[in-house]
Amino acid sequence: MSTLSSGKTIGQYVLEQPALSKVFGNLGIDFCCGGKRPLDEVCQEKGLDIAEVLKAIEDATNTSDTETMNWQAASLSEMVDHIYDIHHQYLYEEMPRLLQMTQKVARVHGDKDARLGKLAEVYGQLVSELTIHMLKEENVLFPYCRELETAKVQPKFHCGSIANPIRVMGLEHEQAGSLLETMRDLTDGYTPPEWACNTYRAMLAGLKDMEADIHQHIHEENNILFPKALQKSDSLGG
Repeated sequence: MSTLSSGKTIGQYVLEQPALSKVFGNLGIDFCCGGKRPLDEVCQEKGLDIAEVLKAIEDATNTSDTETMNWQAASLSEMVDHIYDIHHQYLYEEMPRLLQMTQKVARVHGDKDARLGKLAEVYGQLVSELTIHMLKEENVLFPYCRELETAKVQPKFHCGSIANPIRVMGLEHEQAGSLLETMRDLTDGYTPPEWACNTYRAMLAGLKDMEADIHQHIHEENNILFPKALQKSDSLGG
């Protein structure tokens, strides 16, 4: 159970209690790329009442079902399989559908809200960058993680230490987080206007779900997979 503290980092809360990711997501708090920031600092920045946020955390901790898998105790291979099977496959299936929807909504309703054109543009950039990003992980980082898991001596990677691709992936995570934040701003937190058609509403619901999945995806890599891989690499020495 999480120990409540306004100074604890957001990422630590989610590591201890994965169900809290939904609480932070509903509040618009970034628990993946922004997970290293203290809760009180983020609440002050967003104008949130820290006491109310701590109460929401306590309620969720007491009532939510916990995940059956403790990912902090998982092996590198288990983490890689989980991220690929759950998060990568979800994005490969969902990104084309939402890309089509954002373009259609912008084309049909762009005269009512010019932000829809910008939304389609930003989402298209996100799709392009995530597609390349996931291929890098699948072809470079994930195989390195599997090799590290069984290695007795430091493997020789073509790009040097595994810290190098991890550093690149981390920077790309920050870019994805920035694009998601822009999309949230452009849609008023994925809130449909009264005149929105069913396609518009379905698009916003899909984008909101995708944001939640990407945040969880990045959290699992930044705060679990990457530290595990770096710790194993360090244990093997030079």
